[in-house]
Amino acid sequence: MKLTLSNVKSLKSESDNNLTRRVCNYVIQHWHSYEDKTNIFKDVLYHGCISGIVSELIYYSDTVKFYKKYNDEINSLLTELMQSIGCFSLNEIFRDRFDEEDPLCIDTQNQNLLAWFGFEETLRNIGYNFEQLQDYI
Repeated sequence: MKLTLSNVKSLKSESDNNLTRRVCNYVIQHWHSYEDKTNIFKDVLYHGCISGIVSELIYYSDTVKFYKKYNDEINSLLTELMQSIGCFSLNEIFRDRFDEEDPLCIDTQNQNLLAWFGFEETLRNIGYNFEQLQDYI
């Protein structure tokens, strides 16, 4: 499928996943800010939310709120990833960024990490739909 605004809007309207709809909104909101639309995806996927590129996911107050709102969707993504790579340890997946003293992700640091993971992984999954992004994700 071609990367067009109308196709992103179609993916959003066809999805029953709240996180997918939210991330599609991000793409739609930033559409006119980019000449090369693939950079909407590449900027986030190459540099990560940790870079501050997703301005609404910079501060802990925002990332914790995002995590709590999309917790079920993020957990599904994490389960999918764990099953696909055969690794069931958050310590191994996130390495030194994961706070081992908070294995249930009750505190801010791990919720922040998982919010970023959820956004990035959802954006990647959306990107898989577009032929222009196949070489980049």
